[in-house]
Amino acid sequence: MSRTPRTLPLALYAAATGFLEPLAPALLRRRARIGKEDAGRAIERLGRSVTTRPSGGLVWLHGVSVGESLSLLPLIEALRSRRPDLVLLVTSGTVTSAEVLAKRLPPGVIHQFAPIDAPGAARHFLDHWRPATALLVESELWPNLILAAKDRGVRLALLSARMTETSAQGWSRAPVTASALLKAFDLVLPQDAATEERLARLGARVGPHLNLKLVGEAPPVDDALAGAVKAWAGGRKIVLAASTHPGEETLIAEAFLAATREGPAAVLVVAPRHPDRGPQVAAELQRLGLPVARRAGGEALEAATTAYVVDTLGELGAFYTTADAVVMGGSFIDGIGGHNPLEAARMKAAIVTGPHVFNARDIYAGMFAETAAIEALDPPDLARHLRGLLDSPQMARGLGKAAALYAERQGAAMETALTLIEPLLPA
Repeated sequence: MSRTPRTLPLALYAAATGFLEPLAPALLRRRARIGKEDAGRAIERLGRSVTTRPSGGLVWLHGVSVGESLSLLPLIEALRSRRPDLVLLVTSGTVTSAEVLAKRLPPGVIHQFAPIDAPGAARHFLDHWRPATALLVESELWPNLILAAKDRGVRLALLSARMTETSAQGWSRAPVTASALLKAFDLVLPQDAATEERLARLGARVGPHLNLKLVGEAPPVDDALAGAVKAWAGGRKIVLAASTHPGEETLIAEAFLAATREGPAAVLVVAPRHPDRGPQVAAELQRLGLPVARRAGGEALEAATTAYVVDTLGELGAFYTTADAVVMGGSFIDGIGGHNPLEAARMKAAIVTGPHVFNARDIYAGMFAETAAIEALDPPDLARHLRGLLDSPQMARGLGKAAALYAERQGAAMETALTLIEPLLPA
């Protein structure tokens, strides 16, 4: 095992994280008490596992949160199809991502929480799982884990890489360190031209573009749930607010009320990005005079109910497929940057977004150009667009079909990526 040279900042980082590592169990217990960690699986964050490693070549895939983890699914399916002999291990860093992956990962694919980036945790993780290849997604630059894997001969790829200008400027203050870390990767596939330029400036050897969030399948649909939602609506139009954040639910609900005051009868479904906010969201909707039921609370859908809070995971497919209009959350307040709309687009959803979508700017620009989504600049604009979609089912269907066609065309880059990944895989 040859050791990759460390710059002084990397050596100091390793020493500092090693010094602080004994405090990690107490910190993890504290985070577990507030729901930020899974107490029953905290040892995984320390690089340990009760799961036995299967025999055979192992490929480790990592995405930190829900969006990144779900973006791995089409890659996982492609690897299973091409190389059924491989053992696939997926790690993620949040409780919510673990819950979603438990429902979406194919049988036989192992999930673990990612180890903290400390020398001991990295060593325990790599000793146990012994990956031959590591495929990391987006912006996961954890020095201890990456360099320890490189020392052991693990072939490393950074896929769908994303780096903001702010991050690039931060790394540029230690250019030799940034270059050393990025050159540990055998393959770097950036999401877009801006990230390509930033990574190349820092010393990465970049390949063609790949945005994993642009490829994939439509989410699963629970037909029984979809039927129950249609029965509850009873012919009323359905507006879905998906992946909402604090400050958005009231704004969207007020626009919904304005749109339906003299328009068609309608119901509002709100799916907060973080399901643990369900009670808070329900209270906000009740303050606006909407009779509310919560899915996580097992509350019945009655004819008098006009708002439904979907504070569960893995069920959005049933609501996308029944909605007459979908409002994408994270886009009506500053700081979130919007969410990937392509899962909704694959369900032929009539999508409306707010103006704050810097995380998905290129996707929306392409969709706007093809009339595959609508931008609402403010709450009155949202109310106007919702009224238009609810009043004109033909327009809503046309918007949804255009969205689905746009989403379908985004998968071509996957074949190129698989060709480049294949030489990194174990024989």
